[in-house]
Amino acid sequence: MMNRKYVIGVDFGTDSCRAVIIDVENGEEMASSVKYYPRWKKGLYCDPQVNQYRQHPQDYIDTLEAAVKDSLSNAPGNIAEDIIGLSFDMTASTPVLVDKQGTPLALLDEYKDNPNAMFVLWKDHTAIKESIEINELAKEWVVDFTAYEGGIYSAEWVWSKVLHVLRVDEKVREKAYSWIEHTDWIPALLTGNTRPESVLRSRCAAGHKAMWHEQWNGLPSEEFLTELSPLLSGFRSHLFEKTYPSDTCAGTLTSEWASRLGLTTKVKVGIGAIDCHMGAVGAGITPGAFVRVMGTSTCDIMVVPYDEMKGKLIPGICGQVDGSVFPGYIGLEAGQSAFGDLYAWFRKLLEWPLTNILSRSELLNDELKSKLVEEVSDTIIPLLSEEAMKVPVEKSTIVATDWMHGRRTPDANQLLTGTIAGLTLGSSAPLIFRALVEATAFGSKAIIERFIESGIEIKEVIGIGGISLKAPFVMQTLSDVIGLPIKVARSQQTCALGAAMFAAVVAGKYNTVQEAQLKMGQGYIYEYKPNRGNFERYKELYGKYLSLGKFTESGHILNS
Repeated sequence: MMNRKYVIGVDFGTDSCRAVIIDVENGEEMASSVKYYPRWKKGLYCDPQVNQYRQHPQDYIDTLEAAVKDSLSNAPGNIAEDIIGLSFDMTASTPVLVDKQGTPLALLDEYKDNPNAMFVLWKDHTAIKESIEINELAKEWVVDFTAYEGGIYSAEWVWSKVLHVLRVDEKVREKAYSWIEHTDWIPALLTGNTRPESVLRSRCAAGHKAMWHEQWNGLPSEEFLTELSPLLSGFRSHLFEKTYPSDTCAGTLTSEWASRLGLTTKVKVGIGAIDCHMGAVGAGITPGAFVRVMGTSTCDIMVVPYDEMKGKLIPGICGQVDGSVFPGYIGLEAGQSAFGDLYAWFRKLLEWPLTNILSRSELLNDELKSKLVEEVSDTIIPLLSEEAMKVPVEKSTIVATDWMHGRRTPDANQLLTGTIAGLTLGSSAPLIFRALVEATAFGSKAIIERFIESGIEIKEVIGIGGISLKAPFVMQTLSDVIGLPIKVARSQQTCALGAAMFAAVVAGKYNTVQEAQLKMGQGYIYEYKPNRGNFERYKELYGKYLSLGKFTESGHILNS
């Protein structure tokens, strides 16, 4: 262990904070820890009926501290002194309103239980009206600030969310001085640089979610923002013009945070990035690779050389940003608003009798009820997958869309709702589940086709995340539908591994992220190959998916 150096990658996901300690020489994982957000786990501050999903900043602080310290305690020997770098990835767009000192308003006593003073999670869709207004104004403006965002601004992104919160909450509006993405707040907090005007902002988050671009000197103009709403007046001057790629050092740990984390003040902290972008780096992304981060939603990432883009603007994706993945390439992002969430919804639907009828039964004691509910819940998806896998493609006659949480790409539309067609009295739970899995695969195919139509070459597909590692039926169906092999990254914490690679560059161990990838990459665990017969059969079913989608979107089905 002598003279070895280590870095820590921290992944703030939708439900939890994960920390991994990685050997910079070979990528070996020395220890890891996962801590779940306590308030989020209780369902606090969220209202799924209106698509409101908020997270308290204290959840982020508590789980970060616990995950890092737990990882250090699990590591062999005493390696805290040998940690040289620390980098983060986060969900996005997950912004919060802050005061003049850069403090999230929910950390102030008077706002501590106000959801509008908290981080607005990526999946929050309360700002649909605001996103529509942004798109309408952008198309009329002398400069289309959405041009590098796929031409459609989403309700999942920062300006929509900030404007919505300012409109609905006068008390928050009175105190709000600026906003910050979760991506930027944690590095700023740990390095003691939280004043809104001086925080070093992530190129990744700003370019993909905030309409930042060098072509118009940063963020959308003050004139555009105030025309959108007078409530946004002055915000631009409290924000930023420059942004930084994630191989940039944000500073070193303050004495306070070094003590809280059990580290030294010599640890260099990197600029944060969106989770899927760092996950793509952890998975070994190269030009031509289409990396799918597959969890509650999906996020698709590519890196494209400048000469291949040649001035292209790809419509309907989540942005194309110079340096958002790693410097020297254009980073492309797309994805689906619901993937694993779609399966979770169906599981909860089937759980209803257990949670609402079994709980009233007098035949079992409370302990047995709880154990039974847990056992059945854990078994539903694996058993559905097992039964659905037995159904030949030609007998898969139910067709569904994957828009239960709106559509992210291609062509963002959070007003859309899901549709299931072809149901009969013979439609079983496994058949419906199979249709939902196929729907998520068809949504993935639509994204791939948009890239190919725009002249982007896809040489290989890489899957990362929980679904890629734990759901073989889903992965095989996806491979059959898109007609391409899918390699699955070996690491169970690929996003955190990517963050660790950036930390190694920030700390000076490697000059480029590509060097860190070569030394620290963990490779692939297996590969799914398409069944050519199923691929041909799925072409017809995919056509029905597209037809059902057009029918749904045309307004024949209530979708608002």
